[in-house]
Amino acid sequence: MNKQRQTIKYIAADFLTAAVAWFLLNLIRYSEVAQYEGFASAGEYLLSRQVVAGQALIPLFWLILYYFSGYYNRPFGKSRIDELFNTFATVAVGVTFIFFAVMLNDLPKSFDIYYTVYFSYGAMQFFLTYVCRSLTTHYAARKIARCEWALNVLIVGTGSLAAKIRRELPKVGYRIIGFVENGSRAGSEVGNEETVGCVDDLPRLMETLPVDELILAPETVHDDENIRLLYSLYHYKRPIKIWAEKDNPFYTADVRTIHGIPLIEVTANNFSEAGKNIKLALDKLVSALVLTLFSPLYACIAIGVKRSSKGPVFFRQERIGFMGRPFTIYKFRTMYADAASQGPLLTEKDDPRVTPFGRFLRKYRLDEIPQFWNILKGDMSLVGPRPEQRYYVDRIVRIAPYYYLLHNVRPGITSWGMVKYGYADTIDKMIERLHFDMMYYKQMSLTLDITILIYTVKIVFTGKGV
Repeated sequence: MNKQRQTIKYIAADFLTAAVAWFLLNLIRYSEVAQYEGFASAGEYLLSRQVVAGQALIPLFWLILYYFSGYYNRPFGKSRIDELFNTFATVAVGVTFIFFAVMLNDLPKSFDIYYTVYFSYGAMQFFLTYVCRSLTTHYAARKIARCEWALNVLIVGTGSLAAKIRRELPKVGYRIIGFVENGSRAGSEVGNEETVGCVDDLPRLMETLPVDELILAPETVHDDENIRLLYSLYHYKRPIKIWAEKDNPFYTADVRTIHGIPLIEVTANNFSEAGKNIKLALDKLVSALVLTLFSPLYACIAIGVKRSSKGPVFFRQERIGFMGRPFTIYKFRTMYADAASQGPLLTEKDDPRVTPFGRFLRKYRLDEIPQFWNILKGDMSLVGPRPEQRYYVDRIVRIAPYYYLLHNVRPGITSWGMVKYGYADTIDKMIERLHFDMMYYKQMSLTLDITILIYTVKIVFTGKGV
């Protein structure tokens, strides 16, 4: 499956239908309004500067609105009902905005014409958009049903449940590229030619095979060994599913029925697709404003850091971020320049490596503000689990392997763990704080992000940082 190509199809169809709907609306506006405003013909009106500008800009407005609705995030596996309601709700919002921003400036002979224009535009925009989207979705569904388009899936397990999954998955757009033994061959219902290795071979298989998703097919999900196996799969940064016939004891589970086949996606959270896009846009906007408006504060802190001790103004360090990718995090330096020579060490209370000015910066969390540059680059978010060094990640996952789930979201300047628990100076405390970050991961929403930001502002102004 080519997700990018399918997304482009939806975008192209939406742009074309928005352009057609706006053109048809202007024909109605001419007959009802514009011809009484001095335009000699429909052609003269349609070629006027205002209408031509709208013909170019209005479709772009719709694409932006559709992006924020989250419609383009998942180009495959769309629910027809969700598609209908998403289109209807988005069109209702967009038409209302355009009506008050553009069409309310018209001066009709009667106010009844406003109703005609509003509802006509809404009906045309919805009908054209939904029909084209539905045709695109139907075409993709037919390709999937014929197994011409498919996601490559690796199944961990070779028992009766794996055999059942083998029969059902190809019907709904999955291509099974192999089975992985989880234990002995006794009780296996999968042929040797389909088995590509055992659990110990997974690192090699994930490197050499084009795996899009992993499906765990244990005979009993309550077995501790299977739970440990599941946690070990998080490392590969792929969607992981389990057949929903079994109870699941995991942190986060999204039961998703695909053509009657129930799957639990244990790597998913409940954050809406629209929420994800709005969060990303707000991250970029806020970081750009902070970097611009607070540049005098940055300059003052930089001077203070330079005067406090010898060394660079900024502290740079590699951290592990979104999807396990390393990135360079930026902070104002709060320690003496030779502190890094001692290797990876967590900051303790009254740490002698911290300069007096650095202690002030840490107390009010001012050392973190260069990370708005990380947000603008796309490495981080305003709110999200704090990123750690690989040294600590490797030690945390030995005790809490589900920590890898946090790499499914961008790390943040502030987090639920930071405001409810604070800094951690030992591995054990980091794992205790992980409880709050997992709560955030399960319940992600824009409302929760705003709550965390409010708590963070309170911490900053009361000086309750380390």
